Amino acid sequence: MVTISVMDKILYESQRQGRISFYMTNTGEEAVQIGSAAALTLDDLIYAQYREAGVLLHRGYPLLKFMNQCYGNCEDDGKGRQMPVHYGSKECNFMTISSPLTTQLPQAAGAAYAFKLTKKKACVACYFGDGAASEGDAHAAFNFAATLSSPIIFLCRNNGYAISTSVEEQFKSDGIAAKGPAYGINTIRVDGNDVLAVYFAMRTARNFCIEHKKPVLIEAMTYRLGHHSTSDDSTAYRSADEIAKWNTHTPLFKFRAYLESLGLWSQKKDEELINSTKKEVLRVFAEAEKKLKPHWKELFTDVYKEVPNHIRNQMNLMEKHLEEFKEHYPLSSFVHSK
Repeated sequence: MVTISVMDKILYESQRQGRISFYMTNTGEEAVQIGSAAALTLDDLIYAQYREAGVLLHRGYPLLKFMNQCYGNCEDDGKGRQMPVHYGSKECNFMTISSPLTTQLPQAAGAAYAFKLTKKKACVACYFGDGAASEGDAHAAFNFAATLSSPIIFLCRNNGYAISTSVEEQFKSDGIAAKGPAYGINTIRVDGNDVLAVYFAMRTARNFCIEHKKPVLIEAMTYRLGHHSTSDDSTAYRSADEIAKWNTHTPLFKFRAYLESLGLWSQKKDEELINSTKKEVLRVFAEAEKKLKPHWKELFTDVYKEVPNHIRNQMNLMEKHLEEFKEHYPLSSFVHSK
């Protein structure tokens, strides 16, 4: 949780300095990510939204790969084609994040049904926010999973806001948990700021999913302390007093207080951990920033197995254009040969 917090501060500031184009912080929601990830195994398939960096981090995704993706450099697995924070990893069984809201829910329901048909001893974990629960895709996914009895955990991060729309404006019902029983889905609501509570809820849900081949809906009650993204100014729709109140109930604060009460942690240990983490994050940050961008020809590859003639013609035209007007393009920032 500390690593996510430190990484967020550094990458958020880097966007403000114009070093990366976009960023979304996880501040206030660290416990939902780490608690749930700890209860899963690498056999469980993850469909995430865009505030689950901690799940990927817990699965062993290197800090350098996070930085490579946010910079879209030549070492980025996505070859610089995606916006920052749209991570994905085949090795970590973590499906690549998509920008359109809620598209991952019906896909996850389908993947879970495939798990059932193949009798795989694993489940699908699908993460989404309270705003996504208002989309039509969420209802289709819930109904598919319930009627097909598929082993999937729908984990909703109810962080209070869907960008600028508060939960009170979104729902007349009692949040997201009320939707579960209506579809015949076993449902639990948990304190999303308590990492241990999230862990136990997720572990219980996983065992139930795999044993009974049925879906579970978890609503994790938390709060988004940061702006929705670097394109958002949350002070336009919520007060400073509201944010300050929630700042006293953060996942890091709660878990730190718990560990200190057991004599397992101290202010000194906390400072040492934060400082050492900051040094490591800054080291990989600097490394990623120095790397070249992918070769411009990556614009034209990977859509088809073999590049068709009409795409190849476009590539050739681009090559001639760059040769003729090379003084107008920062080609030295890109990989030079391919």
